[in-house]
Amino acid sequence: MTVTKNPTQTQESDHKENFQVVFVGHVDHGKSTLLGRIYADTGSIPDGHVEKVKEICDKQGKIFEYAFLFDAFIEEQEQGITIDTARTFFNWKNREYIIIDAPGHKEFLKNMISGAARADAAILVIDAAEGIRQQSRQHGYMLSLLGIRQVAVVVNKMDLVKYDEKTFRHIEKEFAAYLKELNVHARQFIPASAREGDNVVEASDNMPWYEGTTVLEALEKFEILPPPANQPLRFPVQDIYKFDERRIIAGRIASGTLSIGDRLVFSPSNKTAVVRTIETFNVSVPPQSVSAGWSTGVTLDEQIFIERGEIASLADGAPDVSSLFRANVFWMGMNPLKEGESYYLRLATREMEMNVVTIHNTIDAETLGTTSSTGEIPRYGVAEVTIRTKHPIAFDRYSDIEATGRFVIVEGYDVSGGGIIMEPLEDELREFREEARLREFLWRKGEVKLNERISRSGHNPGLILFTGEQGTGKARLGRILERRLFSSGKNVYLLDAKNIQLSLGRDLPESDKMELVRRFSEVTQILLRSGQIVVSTTNTFALADHQPIRELVHPHNVVTVHMSFEKGELPENTDLNFLESDDLEEAAKQIVKSMEEKGILF
Repeated sequence: MTVTKNPTQTQESDHKENFQVVFVGHVDHGKSTLLGRIYADTGSIPDGHVEKVKEICDKQGKIFEYAFLFDAFIEEQEQGITIDTARTFFNWKNREYIIIDAPGHKEFLKNMISGAARADAAILVIDAAEGIRQQSRQHGYMLSLLGIRQVAVVVNKMDLVKYDEKTFRHIEKEFAAYLKELNVHARQFIPASAREGDNVVEASDNMPWYEGTTVLEALEKFEILPPPANQPLRFPVQDIYKFDERRIIAGRIASGTLSIGDRLVFSPSNKTAVVRTIETFNVSVPPQSVSAGWSTGVTLDEQIFIERGEIASLADGAPDVSSLFRANVFWMGMNPLKEGESYYLRLATREMEMNVVTIHNTIDAETLGTTSSTGEIPRYGVAEVTIRTKHPIAFDRYSDIEATGRFVIVEGYDVSGGGIIMEPLEDELREFREEARLREFLWRKGEVKLNERISRSGHNPGLILFTGEQGTGKARLGRILERRLFSSGKNVYLLDAKNIQLSLGRDLPESDKMELVRRFSEVTQILLRSGQIVVSTTNTFALADHQPIRELVHPHNVVTVHMSFEKGELPENTDLNFLESDDLEEAAKQIVKSMEEKGILF
């Protein structure tokens, strides 16, 4: 074979793409030999190194192996560098390949899931003579865990089976079926001999029955994942500042490009507004647009109620929103991660309480051995899990947008785990959430903006929801609160669900509670848009009905008040709890204080 020196080794090209590929496979299936052969046959080994390694082999009485070239190359490139996973580099046809060899599964998984490393594609190596081994299957599972979609399988050591096509086809059929079960699609199966150079860089004459790509051609066919600037816009809200009359929404653009005049959608609230200005510090000419990596602030054409942790996007590329999703987690906490226990999840700028609903499969990061779930993930364990957050959260699949598809898990005060989101799952409120998003996108707004109404009334809109058993005094307390707010100059309206039932809900059977909830929420939403404080006292809805109401009126603030006959534990998602025997005037004062704390009153 004639080896042509890679021209990119001696002359810099105008543009190089970076591409990271992880090589995985059983320890004896020839990974290092394959990599050594690729480096040698592409002219990526420094001059004199091949001869030097051969000379050392002769002195030690060893047979020369291309794996020795790769080991020597790692040693050369790692001088003065401390890394967890072996990485080498070579240039070929205007692309710089970063080759990740993963001898330490624990470190590799930890770095991939936590975001310290990234692989765009994978080469999985199988020995033709030994066939598919358990570790081959485990490596396929690992690629599935990491959501790596671009995979090629190299059936190595074909020379040991005399280049037999039946042997290759058997491995191809069996392993392709296994990968399909993991939702991993192998783009190519390549019969090769790394030792002999068959189908590595050049096509082999020993296998005329194979008409596919070589290993190097497979690397070339892998697609560069779009850089963050070319992905859909993701602008996590870090904070909201008020300067003069401007409200500046600040954060760092995780992906995409943001421009003046863009209509932004904030998730999960679904609020929309147009970018009026891009704010900069100490810059003479403010930019018209900013891209991924920029920390910036923007002002909008109207004041809308959004919170830290929301993610701004364009309407035609909004993130997923759910309180339920499937993820792969790498756990590093001293104590095991357990099903049902509460932790905190941090995703972009959002922090929220979460719990692990189900731990599906667990693998040992050291051995890649799979075990059935015991209801917990041990330290350095990796698992497929279903996670539920306390409230809906905006996110993306990790394979689509890395920055908003990765999260960390906090136990106490320590970051104890990392995870990547594989797919959203439908929660109980999906239908309401989709309706609210569509309504927000298509709503025809009047000339008077909400911030103008707020400026005139001197308060934000908000909903005060009462719950509790009949006869506990909800209606009396609601009326006392309404009168107190009205007397202090606030725009307030008492809306009982019974009134909706008697009018907009006349056609509904009593069994259709959810539709009544929807209609009540939409009327409430209109009142909130008009700047009103809405007080709701009813026996029509139970505490369980409040979550869809919150979903449909989000992001307006909601204060939930529970009335009871006996003092007990405060129900979930409830802000205040009063007894039937309490002083209701004093209770109304406490509700007003809670409204101030939530920003409804200021």
